[in-house]
Amino acid sequence: MRVQGHNVWAIVAAAVAIWAIGFLIYVVLFQQQWMEWTGITEADAQDTSRMAFMVVMPFLQAIGMSFVVRWRNASGLVAGAMTGAIVAVLLTIAGRMYGWVYSFEPTGLFGLDSLHFLLTHVAAGAILAAWK
Repeated sequence: MRVQGHNVWAIVAAAVAIWAIGFLIYVVLFQQQWMEWTGITEADAQDTSRMAFMVVMPFLQAIGMSFVVRWRNASGLVAGAMTGAIVAVLLTIAGRMYGWVYSFEPTGLFGLDSLHFLLTHVAAGAILAAWK
């Protein structure tokens, strides 16, 4: 199914991949370090008032990557992965770097977030470009 030339099922698959990578990184592998670096307590983690955005963010990223893949005319896993890496490094991580430079947040947090963005953009780009 396509909307304005975008493969809706590929966008859904990319959003699910983005969410799964985030869950793996922030909940399964590095939860304690992430909570320490951000200063979030167990009590803070119980506040679910923002959880609706848990669905919104991956879809926005997947839709954005779909536009970039289409504009770049990337086709296939490798071209999509490269497109995702370019967007992650030159836009998302570069933008994220402002928080690290100017707010003096922990370097580990910047590194973890950067890894997250790199992996999610690469995965989304690969899915979207392979599933045209």
